[in-house]
Amino acid sequence: MAILMPRIIQAKQILRRSLSNGSSNKYVVIPKGYFAVYVGEQEKKRFVVPISLLSQPEFQELLCQAEEEYGYNHPTGGLTIPCSEDTFTDLASRLGAL
Repeated sequence: MAILMPRIIQAKQILRRSLSNGSSNKYVVIPKGYFAVYVGEQEKKRFVVPISLLSQPEFQELLCQAEEEYGYNHPTGGLTIPCSEDTFTDLASRLGAL
């Protein structure tokens, strides 16, 4: 569990940063217990997913890929996942997030 906590804290910091930089109100409305991620290879699509995804090993793999590709400077200002929309929706559906 100690390995998971830094990633959760980092994801929360990225999310907080994306909310403070957003000028549009539609990006600020995220229900409690959820966070926004941007997914896609060319054009990024925004998904609002439950925080419970952070504890799933499959999602943690995506976070590792995001860290390797973007570091902590995500191009959208929010947490960006480097995979196709289809891959992400398939994974999130299997994990019960969508």
